[in-house]
Amino acid sequence: MPIEVGIWKLGGRLQPVAFTGMDSESRLESVLACDISVADPGWLLIGRQVPTAFGKFIDLLAIDAEGQLIVIELKKNRTPREVVAQLLDYGSWVRNLEDDEIATIFEAFVNKYHPEHKATSLDEAFCERFKVEEMPESLNEAHKLVLVASELDDSSERIITYLAEEYGVSINAVFFRVFRDGQSEYLSRAWLTDPGQVEARVEAKREKLPWNGEFYASYGADEDRDWEEARKYGFISAGGGAWYSRTLSTLEPGGRVWVNIPGGVGYVGVGIVKESVVPIDEFMVDNGNGKKVPITTLPVRAAKHTTMAQDPEKAEHMVRVEWIKTVPLKDAVKEKGFFGNQNSAAKPRAKNWAFTVERLRQRFGIDNGK
Repeated sequence: MPIEVGIWKLGGRLQPVAFTGMDSESRLESVLACDISVADPGWLLIGRQVPTAFGKFIDLLAIDAEGQLIVIELKKNRTPREVVAQLLDYGSWVRNLEDDEIATIFEAFVNKYHPEHKATSLDEAFCERFKVEEMPESLNEAHKLVLVASELDDSSERIITYLAEEYGVSINAVFFRVFRDGQSEYLSRAWLTDPGQVEARVEAKREKLPWNGEFYASYGADEDRDWEEARKYGFISAGGGAWYSRTLSTLEPGGRVWVNIPGGVGYVGVGIVKESVVPIDEFMVDNGNGKKVPITTLPVRAAKHTTMAQDPEKAEHMVRVEWIKTVPLKDAVKEKGFFGNQNSAAKPRAKNWAFTVERLRQRFGIDNGK
C-alpha cells in the first residue's frame, strides 16, 4: 500500500487541509511535463506524446543517469487492465529503441514543446542534467514502466504488485493528491513501492543468481560531493533523502566494495568496508595533526552537507572505507556491459555483476583475495 499523506493547519486547534485527486489527468500531465522531478528528481524528460510504431502515443518518456528509459503513462479514466496492458505494450516497443532513435525522439520533443532549445542535443541535455562529461556508452539496456494517477485503485495496485513480484517486470505506480487551503493548492506524491525496492526485487527475480560477496556502491561525484575527499578521508556517502541514503546500510563491515561514479564516468575505487553507516555528524576523521574530529568541522566540501540536526530526512550518511586502490575521475574504468545501478549501495545478483568484478580486478590489479 502507498503511504497516505495528511496535512493539518496549525493554530488554536489542528485543522485538516482538504485533499482531492487532481481535477484532470491532462493537468497532471502538464505538471509533470513542466517539471518531471516532481515524480523523480533523477529523471530527464525526453519525450511527450511519443508516437510508437503501432499508432499509439506514450504520454511521457524519460531517461535516468544510467541511460535507462522510463515509460510514463497516465491512467486517464481507463480500467486497470487497459492502462497496464498499454504500459506493457509500450515497454515491448521501447526496449528495442536504438541510441539514434532515442536522440530523434528527444529532438522532436524539443522542437515541438521547447523550440527555444531546439539547438540542444540529447547528449548536451543529458550531460547538463546529470552533471557528467559524457553519456553512458550504451543507452536503453533496461527500461522501467510507471503508471501515474490522481488516485490509485485497489485493482491497479494488485496487478502492478503481481507483475513485479511474480514476473520480474520493472513496473511501479505513483499517485498525486491536491491539498487545498483557501486559494492555495499543494501537490503531494506517493509511490506504490519505493523505486529502489522495485529495482532490487526485479533484479533478484529476473536473475536468481547467488550473490558473489562483492558489494556495489554508486557515489554521486558532483558539485556537492568531491571524490578526492572520499579518497583522502576514506568514505562513501549519500544523502538528500532516505531513498538515497538508506541502501548504505547494505554495506557490511569486512566486505569489499567497488565504487562507481554514475552517468557514464566509471569505476574509481575498491576498498574494504570498515564500519557501518553513520550520519555525517558522527563521522570522525584525522584533522592532519593526529586528532580525530567530526568531518563537519573541517574546511571540506563534505562539511556543507545536511546534518541530522538540520534535517534528519535529508541528512548525509557516510560509510568508512579502507581503500585498496583508487583512481582520479579522469582515469575511471568503464567498459561496455559493466553493471550499473542507481542505488547508493547494493548486493548485485545480476548476471553482469560477476563479469564486471572480474574485469575490474584485472583493470585495477586486484587479486581474488582481500
